[in-house]
Amino acid sequence: MDWQLLGLSFIAVFLSELGDKSQLAAIALGGSSKFPQMVFLGTASALLLTSFLGVLLGQGIAEILPTNIVKIIAATGFAFMGLRLLLSGEEEVEESENS
Repeated sequence: MDWQLLGLSFIAVFLSELGDKSQLAAIALGGSSKFPQMVFLGTASALLLTSFLGVLLGQGIAEILPTNIVKIIAATGFAFMGLRLLLSGEEEVEESENS
């Protein structure tokens, strides 16, 4: 068993999920529910299922494309989303200044 890979996967997902909209939804549901244990089981199950599907999809893509190509595609996608978020933030600032 590759403990380093297990730890790296845990840390990457844990840090990426902090403050995510799914965590905020879990906070809202847990705060308004009489059964927070059920909210935990539901949100944990959903995260497990989405992670499982991501791993299956990643494994399938890795069999078709070389790993370097998959990394390049992922990095390009994240860079594009980051730039788009930065640019949309500037547009909102300009709109609020013009009002």
